[in-house]
Amino acid sequence: MAPREPALRSSRAERVAADLEHEILSARLPIGAHLGRRSELMDRFGISPTVMNETLRILRDRDLVSVRPGPGGGITVASAPPQVRVGALDLWFQTSTPHPLDLFEARLYLEFGLTKAAFERATPDDVGAMRAAMTTLRASTTSAQQFFDGVLAFHGVVAAAAHIPVLEGMHQLVVTSIRAVLTRVVFVGDHQELLARSLDVHDDIVASIALHDQPSFVDAINRHDHDLIRADDPDRTPDTPQHP
Repeated sequence: MAPREPALRSSRAERVAADLEHEILSARLPIGAHLGRRSELMDRFGISPTVMNETLRILRDRDLVSVRPGPGGGITVASAPPQVRVGALDLWFQTSTPHPLDLFEARLYLEFGLTKAAFERATPDDVGAMRAAMTTLRASTTSAQQFFDGVLAFHGVVAAAAHIPVLEGMHQLVVTSIRAVLTRVVFVGDHQELLARSLDVHDDIVASIALHDQPSFVDAINRHDHDLIRADDPDRTPDTPQHP
């Protein structure tokens, strides 16, 4: 996956904060790593004290940096930023090869093809299993980890409905690899609308498969793909089949 530049932010402070967050992420800086003194960062980015204060506020609000005053102090990394941001979720992982974004990209491309195959091959029993998975998913919205587990389980059921064992096995392997290095999942702020949209589009996928309604199916998978993209942070959003 080719590196992508951080998205432009609406203010100078937000752009500097985004640059520093990107630096922490891309360099995999450990907690406690020294980013520089306040004056050094002001010189480096050519910003005023007011902009620097706002930049630090943004980064501290995200729990990314701490500021130690006095000799030997400065701005240090307080915690690692999420490596993957998708839909209503931010996700953290252990250091891994392949990178988590690459694992997510592989998962999404496999699911895209398997879901299209499920549209053609799903049996009534398969549709029943999808509906049961959706019932579980709708009951999991109070916990980001449970919701993510529910999403993975739902797409596992859809993958099985494709009746292509080799590709289903590849999908299971990728999901297992994601689970093995996942350390934390949280909902983003103001996630309720994103969450509701995600649930509705998954329901629509099941309904269109059950009715074998191709226009509705195409619309649903396109919306599913679009809803995964975090336009505010493309650097940490995986490539998707409809938006490579």
